[in-house]
Amino acid sequence: MALMPSAAATTGGAATVAVPPERPRQRAARRKSTLLAAAFLLPALVVLGALVVYPIVYTVARSAYAADGHTFVGFDNYVAMFTNDATFTAIKNNLIWVLVAPALCTALGLVFAVLMERIRWSVVFKLVVFMPMAISMLAAGVIFRTMFQESPQLGVVNAAVSAVHSVFSPGSQYPGARPREGAGIEGVNEAIVTSDTVAAGSTVGFPLIAVRADAVPAGAEQAQQAQPPASDAIAGTVWLDVVQGGGGTQGQVDEGKRGLPGMRVEAVGPDGTVVAAATSDATGRFELSGLDPGSSYRVALPASNFGQGFQGVSWLGTSFITGVIISAYVWIWAGFAMVMIASGLAALDRAVLEAARVDGANEWQVFARITAPMLAPVLTVVLITLVVNVLKIFDLVYVIPPGESKPAANVIAVQMWTVSFGGGNNQGLGSALAVLLLLLVLPVMIANVRRFRQQGGH
Repeated sequence: MALMPSAAATTGGAATVAVPPERPRQRAARRKSTLLAAAFLLPALVVLGALVVYPIVYTVARSAYAADGHTFVGFDNYVAMFTNDATFTAIKNNLIWVLVAPALCTALGLVFAVLMERIRWSVVFKLVVFMPMAISMLAAGVIFRTMFQESPQLGVVNAAVSAVHSVFSPGSQYPGARPREGAGIEGVNEAIVTSDTVAAGSTVGFPLIAVRADAVPAGAEQAQQAQPPASDAIAGTVWLDVVQGGGGTQGQVDEGKRGLPGMRVEAVGPDGTVVAAATSDATGRFELSGLDPGSSYRVALPASNFGQGFQGVSWLGTSFITGVIISAYVWIWAGFAMVMIASGLAALDRAVLEAARVDGANEWQVFARITAPMLAPVLTVVLITLVVNVLKIFDLVYVIPPGESKPAANVIAVQMWTVSFGGGNNQGLGSALAVLLLLLVLPVMIANVRRFRQQGGH
């Protein structure tokens, strides 16, 4: 019986490998495994198609229709999108976000990850830095909007800034004080002046209210009525027209009313120039001397006595609002970058680092020339992940800016929501913005996928 060659056959001196035919049982097993894999993948494919593929296709198609959803307009929505100033502001802000936020988060994460290996209380440090990740974007936005309020009484940041500023540049002694109504004095541009001119040789009174209790000096004494001065002077009293516990007559120097010492008082001539000045004593009395007898003057308490002083920075204004929002984002996501980089740092070959130290490298050289380059793959993944995240940032930009600053802080995702659901009711234009956002995110996502494949191949 002739035997068929099972391994090789020789034809013209060349050896060829004979491939045995696939048996029916093997084909059935392979078909069964294919069907089994398809059965497991089918639910995921259905969900992927329903939640990703279909919305993308529908959004692209919807962008070619008008706001009513029935009139085909072609590329008109894209033309309208790129001729709108709000869109250019959103694109500009997205560019700022991409250039600043991921780099800051990655840099801080790298520094924090390295510091964790140098401190004893690394667990507490890691907990504090990572804790903001447990807070929702909405809650973080509310926190930062409160922290950066312009009023130092509401915003902790401006409270700290005002406290530091007051150390180097003290404010006025009686901030917010105002005249008692009907007393013949009035407020003019934060100053307090007599309603009518006062003749030399006369007296004048300045009853004030709205003076904080802590603003009255400890040396203030019972207010005293000024005595009639010489013919070339004007005398008067500045006092707090309030009696502790109640009582007294408004506009009168009564028992229990304290004088306001240290108040600058000026005599202003008809041409608006200051011709004399004085400072009130502990009883609130003052005397403006050296005046022209027979002449009349306006007596004024200048604004320097009452100015509110430095009231903080308008962090939530149009100039700084994007920086405030980015700081909120960095506060949240720096912990994520720290944990990711720390995991890569734990996998480094410590022998290389020790060898560099033995060769005489200091810690900065070890970090800059060995640690950071060896962490380059991890840093790239973190950076790309954060870039994708900031391109579609929405929550913080929607929550933190007040109404007047929202246009200056606008980004593409917020603009898309605004024109679609936030009053614009034009889902055709909103779909065009969504397509623009997809086109911006897609290259970064492809780069991220390629990076993962390269790492998997190694």
